[in-house]
Parts: sequence; structure tokens; C-alpha cells
Amino acid sequence: MNYLVSLLKEIITKRKLILDLSKADFKKRFVGSYFGIAWLFLQPLATIMVYFCVFQLGFKSAPPVPGYPYVLWLIPGIVPWFYFSESLNLGTGCLQEYNYLVKKVVFRVEILPVIKMISCLMVHGIFAVVMIAIFLLYGFMPRISWLQIIYYSFASSMLSLGITYFTSAVNVFFKDISQIVGIFLQFGIWMVPVMWDPDMFPSAPAWLSSVLKINPFYYIVAGYRDSMLTGNWFIERPKLGLYFWAVTIVLMLAGLKVFKRLRPHFSDVL
Repeated sequence: MNYLVSLLKEIITKRKLILDLSKADFKKRFVGSYFGIAWLFLQPLATIMVYFCVFQLGFKSAPPVPGYPYVLWLIPGIVPWFYFSESLNLGTGCLQEYNYLVKKVVFRVEILPVIKMISCLMVHGIFAVVMIAIFLLYGFMPRISWLQIIYYSFASSMLSLGITYFTSAVNVFFKDISQIVGIFLQFGIWMVPVMWDPDMFPSAPAWLSSVLKINPFYYIVAGYRDSMLTGNWFIERPKLGLYFWAVTIVLMLAGLKVFKRLRPHFSDVL
């Protein structure tokens, strides 16, 4: 716990440096790219179109929330997933990417996953604005519950950061962890679930919904949809919220413990 407190103090003290490095990391992604920042939108939009065609046009699935088209039900689920998966993917390799900083004795390497997370959060902020714009274009008026997106974005950040501390530390010694993370995310998008819901299939077993809630990210997706679609508040899911934060805190402490134990050997391996 003392280690966590000292890390929080370090983040607060060096917040300007962290923000500057996060901005630089964000800009670096599009250096040398002909279409530049357009790639930020093209791949996610293509993914949304594929799922829309499969579930809405192919299976003709009706979303669980009446009065909303499938695409408006899909977007609040897939936008936070894009953020979580990108943060975890890029964060896992952050120590290799910034190995020149890891080798500096005066630089505290624990802030590197934070830098990656904030860089991804900038992208997520753009997508959140796009999501709201799409709802407005469909003729839906703004709701005060939309402000909860800030809370759920923070919750998603803490979950991804806790996992990233573990994966980034292990990845220094076991490079295959990045591939394992990629496979995990491919399965994870179906296990949240993002594109489908048990209510869309009348023959689905009653216990399936309870099993899906074991995944802590279910809380994030459900929260985004509560905020954007139904207007429900996070206090209306108290048990799920307590479970999410309990799991997130455990993952954060475990990830930091592994990171701290392996940190003395980073510079030798890198």
C-alpha cells in the first residue's frame, strides 16, 4: 500500500511531464502516415459496420432496449471496448518502446503504463464525442446521465492499468505475453458481451446472464448503455459496482506487486 501511495504522489508531482509525454505518444502514432489521424476512425468504423451487417441485417437481431436501432445499442458497448483493448495492447509493450527511459536511473518507470493509458484516453475522448454526435443525429436529446461516461471511463482506465502493470512487466522477460493478450482480447469482446446480449436469443439459458457478469468489464459496457440509452445511474447497480471495484483493486495491487518485484531487472534485459 505504501508503494501505491508513493506512486500516486509521483504521478501528481510529475503530472505535467506525464501529460506532455502522453501528447507526444498520441501524435507519434500518425507520423509518416499518409491519411494520418483518419486511421483513428476508419478501422473502428469498419468494425462497427461489419457487426451491424452481421447482427442487424443478417440475423435481424432486435436490441434489448426498445425504441433504439441496433447500431445505437452497439456503439455504447464497442466504444469503451476499443479504449480498453487499445490501452491493454499498447500498454503491454510500453517498456520495450520506451526502453531508453527504463534505463535511466532517475526515471520512475511505473509512470510509463500511465502515459500509454492517457494517450489512449485521448483517442477515447474523441470517440465519446463522435458517439454523442451520432445520438444527436438520430434525434435523441442529451441526458444528464450522459455525464456518467466520465465515471465509467475512469473505471475502465483503472481496470486496464491494473492489468497492464502485470502484462508490461512480464512482457520484458516473456515476449509471448503480447500475443496472449491479443488472443484474450479476441475472446473477451464476445464474453463481455459487446455485440450481443442473452435477451436477444429467447433460447439462451437463464444462467448465461449471471455468468457473463463475472467479467468485470461487463460493468463498464452495461454502464455506458445505461448512461446513453436508458438513463439509469450507476447507483442502481450497487452489487455489480462493488464487485467491479473489488476485482479492479485486487488486480491493481497484484499488478503493482509483480511490477515492483521485476523492476530491478528491466534495464538488464532491455
